[in-house]
Amino acid sequence: MSDEILVNFGPTETRAALIENGVVQEIYIERVKRKGYVGNIYLGKVVRVLPGMQAAFVDIGQERAGFIHAADIAPLNKNGMEERTAEVADIRSLVHEGQSLLVQVTKDPISNKGARLTTHLSVSARYLVYMPHTDHIGVSNRIEEEAERERLRKGVEKLAAEYADQYKGGFIVRTVAEGVSEDELRADIPFVYKLWHDLADTIKKAKAPAIIYEDLPLFMRTVRDLMRPQIQKVRIDSRESFQRMASFAKHYAPEIGGRIEHYPGERPLFDIYGVEEELKRALDTKVVLKSGGYLIIEQTEAMCTIDVNTGAFVGHRNLEETIFKTNLEAAAAIARQLRLRNLGGIIIIDFIDMTDQEHQRQVLRTLEKALERDRAKTTINGVSALGLVEMTRKRTRESLGQILCEPCPVCRGRGRLKSAETVCYEIYREILREARTYDSSAFLVLASQIVIDRLLDEESANVADLEAFIGRTIQFQVETIYNQEQYDIILV
Repeated sequence: MSDEILVNFGPTETRAALIENGVVQEIYIERVKRKGYVGNIYLGKVVRVLPGMQAAFVDIGQERAGFIHAADIAPLNKNGMEERTAEVADIRSLVHEGQSLLVQVTKDPISNKGARLTTHLSVSARYLVYMPHTDHIGVSNRIEEEAERERLRKGVEKLAAEYADQYKGGFIVRTVAEGVSEDELRADIPFVYKLWHDLADTIKKAKAPAIIYEDLPLFMRTVRDLMRPQIQKVRIDSRESFQRMASFAKHYAPEIGGRIEHYPGERPLFDIYGVEEELKRALDTKVVLKSGGYLIIEQTEAMCTIDVNTGAFVGHRNLEETIFKTNLEAAAAIARQLRLRNLGGIIIIDFIDMTDQEHQRQVLRTLEKALERDRAKTTINGVSALGLVEMTRKRTRESLGQILCEPCPVCRGRGRLKSAETVCYEIYREILREARTYDSSAFLVLASQIVIDRLLDEESANVADLEAFIGRTIQFQVETIYNQEQYDIILV
C-alpha cells in the first residue's frame, strides 16, 4: 500500500492525517483560535529575569509569557554572528528586564506553561533550514549513510559559497533532502535568503512585543514537512485550499505538484479512511491489541506511563511465549500510539516481565525499529532495575488529548470521583462541626441525587443515630445541578 496525506479543511479548524500502508500514523490539528506557534519569530520584551533558574520570561504578545534558558541565548558578535563559548554565560550578563529580544518559538505553550523560546533563529525551506547567525552546515541525524551525508554537506557548502558576497549564515540539511540533486537544493537557497532579508526589514520597524514571522498554515506545512518519495497522494477536501496548495507546490516543490488532488466527494474524507474512528480511540486510555492483550496509556503533566497486559491472550505453548508475543505486538503498537497521540516528554513503559534476556533484547529492538519512522526525536534508555523501559520523545506541541479535551470540571482532572459513601461521611462531620458552633432547630442537606438516595437508604440508621446525638432533625433536598462531590448544609 502507498502512503498518503489527507487534509480536511473547515472554517474553524484544519486537520491533516498521515497514512502509512493504509494505517493512520499521525494526526495534526490546527484551530483558527488556537494556532501553533512553533517556528514563529517574535520581537519580545524581557519581563523577568530568574538568576536561580538561569532563565527569563519574555513577553511575546501572547496570553502567557514565553520562557528562555540561558543556554538558548546566543550573544552576537560585531558581524552579527553567534559567539561560540564553551560555557553557558550567566543569564544576568545576557539579558535584563525591559530589553527587546528577538526570539523564536521551539515549543508551543502546553498546559499552564508558556512557549519555549530561543535566540538561535532559523527559517525553513523544503530541503534546508537556514540559520542567519551561524556559519555551521550540518545534516539531519536521520540521514545515516555517511557517503550521502558528506555529499549533501559539500553540495550545500558549494551552493552557499556562490552567495558569500551577499549573504552570510549556515544551513541544516533536512531529512527529506536524502537523495535529491544539487539543482533541487539550489532552489531553496535564494528562497530563504530573500525571506530573511524581508524579515530583517520588518525587525527594524517593529516595536516589542510584535510578531516578525509566522510559520505556514498547517495545510501548507504538510507539503513542506511531510512530503517524501513514499507519499503517493495528497488529498484535500477544500477546492480553494487545494488551489493554494497546488500553487505553492508549483513554485516551491514542482516535482510533487502532480500528487496533490482535490477530493470532491460527499462522504467526509476522514470517514473513508477511518481517521475519525482513530481520533476517538486515541482519546481512550485502553488500546486493545489483536492478540487480545491491551495497553493502558495514561498521560500526566510529569510523564506518560504505558502498561502492557496479556488480557485474553493465553498463547499456545507456555506462559513465556505468551508474554514474549504480547510484548512484541505491544512494542509496535506503542510506537504507533506515541505518534498518533503525539505523546512526548518522559515515557515509562511497563512491559510484562520477561525472564529471557534474548526476549528483552528483541522487544527493545522491535520498539526501536518501529520508532525509526517517527519524525520526533526519541531516546530509549533500555530496561531499568525495576524492569521498566525508560524513554523520551521530543515534545514541541500539545498532544491530541490536550488539544481536543479539557480537565473534567467534576473531578478536576483526577480521573476519579469521591464515592457517595465518602461524601455522606463528610456530611456527617460537617453537621457535627456546625452543631457545636451554631444554635439551630434543624439542618437541611443539599446534595446530588445519588448522595441523598444513599443517606435515605443505606445510611438511614447512621442518620438516625446522628440526629439523636446532636438532638436536632436533619432534612434532605436533591439539587439536580450538583455533582456527586458537591453538598451544602443550611441552618434551619
